[in-house]
Formats: sequence, structure tokens, C-alpha cells
Amino acid sequence: MQCPYCQHTNSRVLESRSTEAGHSIRRRRECLRCKHRFTTYERIEFVPITVIKRDGSKESFDRSKLLRGIVRACEKTGVSYQRLEALVDEIEAQLQQSQEREFTSNEIGELVLKYLRQENEVAYVRFASVYRKFQGIKDFVEALDRLKNDSIQINNSDSWSKGEAFSPPVLDCFSRSIAAESIKSD
Repeated sequence: MQCPYCQHTNSRVLESRSTEAGHSIRRRRECLRCKHRFTTYERIEFVPITVIKRDGSKESFDRSKLLRGIVRACEKTGVSYQRLEALVDEIEAQLQQSQEREFTSNEIGELVLKYLRQENEVAYVRFASVYRKFQGIKDFVEALDRLKNDSIQINNSDSWSKGEAFSPPVLDCFSRSIAAESIKSD
């Protein structure tokens, strides 16, 4: 492994640990020339996943890009960075387990929304607003109304529990608040 400080190619492993639920190995190394210590990670090499963008172009799946988007949606929500990494691990694992090797950005976005909906309602709305390209308050109100209706259906079927759906009173209050703001701005 090449030393990031002096570029010497010989180093020794000081410590190895399994990380990310056994999906990677973290190694502490020491350069044999300059004696600097550095960390490397080994990950299982998966068959590459291709993402088909909205404009039809294709690019390789970028785990860090997905994580950045989710982190941005979860800012100041109290969801830990470790939980977000685990969420991205789950999404990536679900993609890898599929027989398909190409996914549209729409399919990945919907998968992220499914996970975020269970994790944090504010993060869900934030991600949805960017992913679905909300143009104004009307888009937010429509999305919240859909979520409220979904929540009511879940509550009526007695399968609702904390974290699985949005509470109808909260959504109703939030929808009315946004609608009132919309009327003021018109």
C-alpha cells in the first residue's frame, strides 16, 4: 500500500478491524520509510451498478454521492451519521442483491424515500422536495396531503407504529400552516 505522505510502497499493518457489519476491513498501517501512520479500508468488490440519469446518460453508482444527499436531507434532524451510513449500506445491499445491474435515478430515489420515510419525516420531505423537484408551496402541500392520507390508511389498518408513518395531526397542522403562508404570499 502506497504511503500518502512519502509515496513509499512498503508498509506494515499494525491493526485490522472488521467494520460496516463485516463488509469492510479497516487497517492501521505504518510506512516503513517515513514511519507515518495511516488508515486504509478494504471493501468487497461488487459487480458495478449503473445509474441511468433522467437525461438518459449513464454513470457508475456512487455511494458517497448518495450518502451526501441523504446527509444533506437529514441535517439538524438528530439522525446520527452512523445511522445514515447504515441506511446507505442497506440501500446499496438491496441494489446489489437485485439481478439488474442498471437502475434509473428514479428507482434509487424512490428507494431512498422509502427508507427516509421510516427514519425521519423532516428528512423525507426535504429529500422529496429536491428529488421530485418541487416548484412551490403547492407541491409541498400535495405531498403532505398524500402522506397524511397514507398515514390515515396505515392507522386504520392498525399497523401504524412510531417511525412508520407521519402522524395525521402533525401533517394536518403543517399543511394548513404552509397553505396559510401560500395565501399570504399571493
